[in-house]
Amino acid sequence: MTGLPYPNAVPPFVYASRAQRVVFGPGSLRGLAAELDALGLKRALVLCTPQQRAQAEQAAALLGAPRVAGIFDQAVMHVPIETARQARQAASELGADCAVAVGGGSTIGLGKAIALDSGLPIIAVPTTYAGSEMTPIYGITEAGLKKTGKDDRVLPRSVVYDPELSLALPAAMSVTSGINAIAHAAEGLYARDGNPVMDLMAQEGIRALARALPVIAGGADGDALRSARGDALYGAWLCGTVLGSVGMALHHKLCHTLGGSFNLPHAEVHTVVLPQALAYNAPAAPRALERVAAALGAADAPEGVFDLAKSLGAPTALREIGMREEDLDRACDIALQTPYPNPRPLERAALRALLQDAYEGARPGRA
Repeated sequence: MTGLPYPNAVPPFVYASRAQRVVFGPGSLRGLAAELDALGLKRALVLCTPQQRAQAEQAAALLGAPRVAGIFDQAVMHVPIETARQARQAASELGADCAVAVGGGSTIGLGKAIALDSGLPIIAVPTTYAGSEMTPIYGITEAGLKKTGKDDRVLPRSVVYDPELSLALPAAMSVTSGINAIAHAAEGLYARDGNPVMDLMAQEGIRALARALPVIAGGADGDALRSARGDALYGAWLCGTVLGSVGMALHHKLCHTLGGSFNLPHAEVHTVVLPQALAYNAPAAPRALERVAAALGAADAPEGVFDLAKSLGAPTALREIGMREEDLDRACDIALQTPYPNPRPLERAALRALLQDAYEGARPGRA
């Protein structure tokens, strides 16, 4: 028949790819020196948190003494500007021509802060599921506000994904880090600049993490744990690619606000806020939420994320992770400043209600 729209027609879109090398697989850390060779780099400053010093030393040993400028082990959450300045100075004084960031979002974020100022290339070795390694997005906290931006200089030139490095990641941290990654994909599905390629990656990333996290949290060991860790890291790569390729929306604005201005733990904030943010956007993005639900194997996306977190013992309320109820009004005010594009317009009363639900850990109702 004529005059009827073609079902499921692909809408116009723009897709931009970025040059980045990814090495994935058990034991891939052993090829770290080859990654420096491939990029023509000679001398690395190895970055880590104080808690991950042993993994940084492992990476340094694989590189060998002549190729290690030093180890800077002071990475912390939300990249305070003071820490970024110290790391930049260390890289300069030690004569590093690159940074190797071993860890999660805090460490990779510190590497980005160095690159933003100096252009020093980064090789990322992720040990959590944060996804920052796949993005040109940076965040630096100064004077109590987390400022974010995009700059291709901060995109890691090479990413080494070794599931063996995440075997010892505590189950609770694995769960919140994984749901953090799911948040990137979920918001990518209703991004203003989304495209079919990212939609596919988002759905597959959510599916892989939803499959892996219950196995990890359930105390599996041996081959089952190794397979689940590989699945989770694969999902994190896909979700991180989505984060780096399309714009984020209300959920990420809220998490940047709560983390940067109230010093709440990054992955836990994402875990708590995501079901509430999805419920807020559900009326304006029904197709995206159907895809999230299908990838989770749930009837409803907000409820599915909430139930996944709760079943795996993750926090579901802001009050559980250090938020004070008297700060909710201020958080709402900050979140309304320079808002990110969002499928549903931001309304102060509705946003304040969202934050209250997140504070209390209310199970989101079906839209």
